Amino acid sequence: MIYKIRIILDAEDDIFRDLEVDASTTLEDFHNAITQAFGFLGNEMASFYTCDEDWNQDEEIALHDISENGTDIKLMNETFLEDIVTENTPKLIYVYDFLSMWTFFVELADIVEKEDGRTYPNILFSFGELPDSPPEKKFEADPTMEFDDTFDSYDDLDFDENWN
Repeated sequence: MIYKIRIILDAEDDIFRDLEVDASTTLEDFHNAITQAFGFLGNEMASFYTCDEDWNQDEEIALHDISENGTDIKLMNETFLEDIVTENTPKLIYVYDFLSMWTFFVELADIVEKEDGRTYPNILFSFGELPDSPPEKKFEADPTMEFDDTFDSYDDLDFDENWN
């Protein structure tokens, strides 16, 4: 089976790529297809994250295990696209370059039969140019959390100045 997938940069401007990818592709090969489609060198750390219908991030699937104790983290080269992306769970979040935090929304658009003579992955459509630097993230404060800074002076709060 072939997945038709749209990868959208998390930005105000519309910047996306539509790819056809074999469902049995590893997430590492899918990562490589995304980096090539957007013109990245592909030499930075990256992770996919499973998510719910509202794009709430869940489990990480990393390019490399950089933990010190060898945790049970899922790795891209051991995880297949068809095991993570389905009609029931059509969305992923993809983050490339943890210093710059290029963030993409990945969504399954269609599942079709493989076409003879076509090589995969295949870029179906490319829209928008990648900016020179990643879009700034605008984090909103939790609207349910209130912060009341009514202290005129912190001298009365009983902090030990030599606490360390």
